[in-house]
Amino acid sequence: MTVEIVLLAMVALFVGFRLYAVLGRRTGHEQQPVTRPEAVPSAEPTAPIADVAPERSEGGAVSYEDRAATGIRAIVAADPSFDVARFLEGAKAAYRVILEAFWKGKQDELSDLVGDNVRATFAAAIAAREAAGHRMDNRLIGIERALIQDAQLEGRTASITVRFDADIAALTRNEAGEVVGGSLTDAVSTHDIWTFRRTLGSADPNWLLVETDEG
Repeated sequence: MTVEIVLLAMVALFVGFRLYAVLGRRTGHEQQPVTRPEAVPSAEPTAPIADVAPERSEGGAVSYEDRAATGIRAIVAADPSFDVARFLEGAKAAYRVILEAFWKGKQDELSDLVGDNVRATFAAAIAAREAAGHRMDNRLIGIERALIQDAQLEGRTASITVRFDADIAALTRNEAGEVVGGSLTDAVSTHDIWTFRRTLGSADPNWLLVETDEG
């Protein structure tokens, strides 16, 4: 603030679709396509998935935790075009775009990427920042890891929770441009947990960011 992901519809099909899981609230301070889990045959929607192992990238990084396997398998069964690796690539793209939009106070760029509750939270934070005469000059140095922690399918609504481990350089300035907090020379390790949601089969390809938390 790609596919089935949302994720990648952002910014002129930023990696495919604009996606859209706080965000720059800490003012003080990737991967070869992965084979998606086999879809559950329609005749056996409750088939056990004990044999589904967490996907791994070429470098050996786990793409999702064991507890997310059931939900991922259900999502794939409902929408065979869903791909874990592409989703995570889109999620990382969304993470960068949403963070940068929030830091810069560009609420119009956030409108198509986040749900109502998150939008309201961001708007309040941006308003408070502006009232104090502060602006954020943050930089996302890099995303060390994006890991799916949970996935659920309720009816046709899919929800996927992703943990982002990233390095962010945070700096806050006042109206005169003077530094009042943080430093761009020292990156801080951050751990954010974002939940994305989408109605499978809908005309809108975007996954919206509907919840944020700290890891």
